[in-house]
Amino acid sequence: MEKGSTLISIEEAQNLVLTCSSLATILLEVPLTDALDFVLANDVISEIDIPPFRQSAMDGYALKISSEKTYTVIGEIKAGDHANPPLKNTETVRIFTGAPVPDTADAVIMQERVAVDGTRMSPQMPLVSEMNIRPRGSQIKRGATALEKGTVLKGAHIGFLASIGVTTVTVYKKPSIGIVVTGNELKAPGTPLEYGEIYESNGTMLSAVLRELGYLDTAITTVIDDYEETKNTLAAAIKKYDVVMVTGGISVGDYDFVGKALKAIGVAEIFYKVKQKPGKPLFFGKKDSTAVFGLPGNPAAALSCFYIYVYPLLKKTEGATQTQLLRIEMPMLEDYNVRGDRAQFLKAYVNGAHVQILGGQSSAMVRAFGDANALVFLPENTTIVKKGTPVKTILLPTK
Repeated sequence: MEKGSTLISIEEAQNLVLTCSSLATILLEVPLTDALDFVLANDVISEIDIPPFRQSAMDGYALKISSEKTYTVIGEIKAGDHANPPLKNTETVRIFTGAPVPDTADAVIMQERVAVDGTRMSPQMPLVSEMNIRPRGSQIKRGATALEKGTVLKGAHIGFLASIGVTTVTVYKKPSIGIVVTGNELKAPGTPLEYGEIYESNGTMLSAVLRELGYLDTAITTVIDDYEETKNTLAAAIKKYDVVMVTGGISVGDYDFVGKALKAIGVAEIFYKVKQKPGKPLFFGKKDSTAVFGLPGNPAAALSCFYIYVYPLLKKTEGATQTQLLRIEMPMLEDYNVRGDRAQFLKAYVNGAHVQILGGQSSAMVRAFGDANALVFLPENTTIVKKGTPVKTILLPTK
């Protein structure tokens, strides 16, 4: 990585990340109870009808519709019972929600719409065939596709699969991620700061964001600004993890050893420096099957680069059909004067039908990210954006 490296466009950098990575997609068979947020690798086919029998949708009375004004209650059926009594025209059974409806019954009348005197029940409303009865297979029929390949499994999906008897699913493995934080000036929170020192936050921030997004196989390693230690730490991380993110030390200062160390251990550079703000000194490379990102040391720049470049690669690797964050056009809430001529990703907040660019846009300021739910993308050479002007708005993940 030389000082004169040519800046590439954002579009080219995004494309190179997704097309040049050697990350492999790996399939896992996992218990359904452990499958939250994983992506299905195969269609799931239902082996049963749901419901598997005609099912009462109400607490009430099951009966055969006839001209009778009153019916004799001959028993009851609750959820889990196996009873299937043959009903005559003058007979009914007390029934509860979820219970199997007798084959000879063609209606369930809710308990609030009947009059009961001992064992005599009189309907107080017109009866309609199949009322309050869930037909067998009305939710899904045996042999039908329950969930398609590519579905990101949420709690409701897992509940649905459990209802058809599924115990394990085949999913794409989530990549393991190593975070390497560099810098002599960085100290762990909770320790006293000397003059010239700051608390380390990038590793903690990225690790928290990854956990929030469902990536649990992560670890943070810190290293001082020493060439040999940097080289050894990076080599160990690249050997262990599918994706390595390095924060800081990627620039060209006298004590920025990351670039030299990556080259020394055989990481192939795909690109270095992107024509963007924040995050110009972004590095992407690979060694064997490991993808390596050199993120800027400034926290807001590091997080912006994560969302725009690292996140899509993680989603692709885990089998997601939608890899990029959702982009929509939204009108500006107010005028905004742009500083600089590079394309910019600005921390923003979507408020109803408008988007507002937040204060604190410096790449060193991460506080505004806590309030942001979006990034506004402004193309290069933009000078001013007027109130009401539609702008490309990148929605940040809500989980």
